[in-house]
Amino acid sequence: MKQSLIAALTLTLGCALAAPALAEAEAGKPLALRGIMQDLGRHMQTTSLAIAREDWALVEKTAPLIAEHTQPPVLEKTRIMAFIGTGMGRFKGHDQKTHEAAKAMAQAAANKDGQAVIAAFKDIQIGCLGCHQEFRKPFVEHFYGAR
Repeated sequence: MKQSLIAALTLTLGCALAAPALAEAEAGKPLALRGIMQDLGRHMQTTSLAIAREDWALVEKTAPLIAEHTQPPVLEKTRIMAFIGTGMGRFKGHDQKTHEAAKAMAQAAANKDGQAVIAAFKDIQIGCLGCHQEFRKPFVEHFYGAR
């Protein structure tokens, strides 16, 4: 019992001491979120072209890639949450609006309802824009330095 307690304390202390070094090492690298945003940008471009061509099958296929986009790794997510702080609810709200609009767009595309597809695409863009206007500049400055 005593040895397992000592082992647990040693592991906890080791993790606590390593965490700042790990965060420092991660600080110089581009965040996975940057790649996720680039992927989302490509999916939005694909969707825009598919809408213009009335390729509802491609819209339906691409919409889940927007709605269920990849999440950053846990350590990165923790850094992001610590930075955003009390704004996390608004950050998640923008993401949720985008998620719901992308799901609606997939359903509209399955129904071959071009008007509803375009309306949902607009809602996705509004969700993206809201998040970018509120968070992108301070986020980039914090994680990548002033540009």
